[in-house]
Amino acid sequence: MRHFPAEFADLLTRRGAALLAGRHPAAGALADPRCRFLALGGLVDARQATAAAGLLDRLLLPHLRPMVQPIPPETIWEETRNYAERLPKTMRQWTAHLDNPRSAGFRAATEAGLIAMLRSDSYRAFAAALAGARLKRKYGLQALAYGAGDYAGPHTDHHPEEPEAVRGYFDMHVSCAGPGLRDQYLVYAKAGHLTEMTDVAKSGMVTAYRLPLWHYTTPLRARPDHEGTARRWILLGTFLYSDPADGQGRRPAAAQGAR
Repeated sequence: MRHFPAEFADLLTRRGAALLAGRHPAAGALADPRCRFLALGGLVDARQATAAAGLLDRLLLPHLRPMVQPIPPETIWEETRNYAERLPKTMRQWTAHLDNPRSAGFRAATEAGLIAMLRSDSYRAFAAALAGARLKRKYGLQALAYGAGDYAGPHTDHHPEEPEAVRGYFDMHVSCAGPGLRDQYLVYAKAGHLTEMTDVAKSGMVTAYRLPLWHYTTPLRARPDHEGTARRWILLGTFLYSDPADGQGRRPAAAQGAR
């Protein structure tokens, strides 16, 4: 792949096109208050997603910045009571925010056609089809890259200081994985326990979240002899609900009909 297509729909399989049209069983699933996370394969063409990972390696990788937040030592040595641990969000990964036209990462993503694809009508419509809700037209874009050993610790992605996000919002991730990955898991909470787990180290996998939600991403494991080159890219869109009540799980009438 030398350039991303102008429309996100051009990366979709028949099943992905069916979801875009509202004819897939997952359409509107996240409007149900009992459902806060989906991991779906077979919607984005896996070969094209793998080719996209190669394109991102060539054009965007040099412009990523590290996001490294280790466990603070004081979480242990300043603790004064047994079992009173408080773990802040920890992580090790690489990122490029794609909302700043003056950044080198934005310019590289524009050159690759990535910005145009992620701003296409079909990308936003695909997210809305998963969310089962009306989403605001303005949304945030980010590229993340996990290498061997990179991870994100337990966190909720709750933003109580942001008036528009305090009652919830919607994230959609598209994975573009290069060769050499062994596995990486997304663990998330159900009924108050971190019991649910799915392997996300698959090229073309789409994951969708109705946030906030307790979850974490395990360290990426590479196959032997690929520790330095194995990489999973995530193309991330962050959407606010047009009606903030949808973040609380109110099921819109349109989503009821789709189900």
